[in-house]
Amino acid sequence: MAVQHSSSALPVPAVPAAYPMAKPGYGKRSAPDQQPRTRDDFALLPTRERYVAGFVDHLPDGADMSVKQLAKQLPLYGQQAISTALNALSVAGHLRRVRCAVGAGDETRWVFRTFWSRTARDNEWWNTYLATEKAARTAAPTEPPAATAPPAPAPVAVPQQRTAPEAAPGPAEALTQTPETPAPSTAPAALTAQAAPTAAPSPAYLALAELGRKDSRLALSADDCAALEAQAGEWLARGVSTDYLTAALTAGLPEQVDCPPRFIRRRLTDKIPPQLPTTPTPSPGTGTSAPSPTHRILVECTDCGRPGQPEALPDGLCRPCRAAHSQGQQAGPPDPTEIAAVKAHMANLRTLLKPV
Repeated sequence: MAVQHSSSALPVPAVPAAYPMAKPGYGKRSAPDQQPRTRDDFALLPTRERYVAGFVDHLPDGADMSVKQLAKQLPLYGQQAISTALNALSVAGHLRRVRCAVGAGDETRWVFRTFWSRTARDNEWWNTYLATEKAARTAAPTEPPAATAPPAPAPVAVPQQRTAPEAAPGPAEALTQTPETPAPSTAPAALTAQAAPTAAPSPAYLALAELGRKDSRLALSADDCAALEAQAGEWLARGVSTDYLTAALTAGLPEQVDCPPRFIRRRLTDKIPPQLPTTPTPSPGTGTSAPSPTHRILVECTDCGRPGQPEALPDGLCRPCRAAHSQGQQAGPPDPTEIAAVKAHMANLRTLLKPV
């Protein structure tokens, strides 16, 4: 049980206006449903932890939460002291470090967040919160708001532009033409085709194009990649990544490949992975499909960074770090008699080392 410390806490330094922010999708993230900020926040914590907690609590969401950056802003303590304080704050229920996979397919990447709660939470609350889709959506990087389209301007009468002189229309054509008839477009067809945007190459095409760089025996031309693109796309449609595709095509190559396109086509046919069902398996007894999670969250050990499921890291610490933290808390001040014995022993050694 926490014991209130009667020592006066150090004044919390103000957060500088230019405090470094983490990359989009990283850094601090505030947990929901926190109590309003008061002067007695973190009153049960020791002086150092209360000092660090007060500073972190005032940081904006998305702020850099690395130990190195916090130590720069809190000159009273070094990186080791800040790391120890964060461990204590994790045990006290104020923070959890997590990894969250966002995106889909080849666009999946991991974002690293430090969830912060001014209100101390127990392990059950953190485990429940981090297991919900709400936490997964919160951990995902915030997309910048779409730019508001400017209001459409009122139509303005544009005078008819002059064009190159053409042959005068005949009497019949002059009778059918009216001032409201728009002039035919004189833009060349080549300019119209040039203005059309070029489609970006598909992941399957890029994977085939990279084969020659992985191994010169599998160098393909642009036409070869285009011809094999659809067949390679079937692999990606079955849920494998481009790295898996490349590894399957380049593994165990013979000493010489006479015809790379034919060799690749053969491997794409013979080694295609199985088709997995896309519909989720119905839950037993209900007949309904259980929705598969779209995000994965792993909690990181606040001390060593080892990842794991929330329930496997109580207090935000792995088993070895939690044991070390418990031993550090149980170790009290040294016994004065032991200090005197050590000093006497050292004095005796110095006496023995003196020249006779």
